[in-house]
Amino acid sequence: MNLILPSGTPAYLSRPDSADRGLVVIPDIIGLRPLFTDLCDSLSERTGWAVTSFEPFPGQDLPGPSDPAFFEARSEAMFQLVDSQLLGDAAAAADATGCASVGLIGFCMGGMYALKASNHPRFSKVVSFYGMVHVPPAWAGPGQADPLAAIHSAQAGRAMAVVGSEDGYTPPGDVQELIDAGVRVELYEGADHGFVHDPSRPAHRADDAADAWNKALEFLGS
Repeated sequence: MNLILPSGTPAYLSRPDSADRGLVVIPDIIGLRPLFTDLCDSLSERTGWAVTSFEPFPGQDLPGPSDPAFFEARSEAMFQLVDSQLLGDAAAAADATGCASVGLIGFCMGGMYALKASNHPRFSKVVSFYGMVHVPPAWAGPGQADPLAAIHSAQAGRAMAVVGSEDGYTPPGDVQELIDAGVRVELYEGADHGFVHDPSRPAHRADDAADAWNKALEFLGS
């Protein structure tokens, strides 16, 4: 069902009556859309958890992927993002599940925020799907903190990262920093950015995606 968070941010919740565990999904840079509402429904059906997602750019009329201005406009929107506001919405989305134990996952920029949420007390565990380990320079506005700072202050065993070996957004040196910081890293050889969550993308790898989902959900449920 659709809902509005206390901040006014649009969100979506799929909640079975018997749910005793929750999950927050932070979308990729394109934002909340049917891909993610459908994902909430499918994950909720699969796990029995209450699953919610929300719009990372509320109140902004941003161009879609087919618009030539997409990357410039979205980069500017990322530059303007404030961590406390987005993570505040994530915590409010967690509260909307009605569950005490809530995990968090995110994709691309949402994966970067999953890493930033690794030390947040509202979340039991986090999984980053190809999230940036360092904020890209074009996104590095004054409200953005480095994800590694959160990871270094988080309890051990709270974070997992799913990455592809061919993903330019998560180069080998950055992946090694995650490993050194104690993050569980699942590296998929030959996979590029975005290989899990959107079957319509050329980068999608069905077998690797299925394996990554199995490992991520097992991690979150443990």
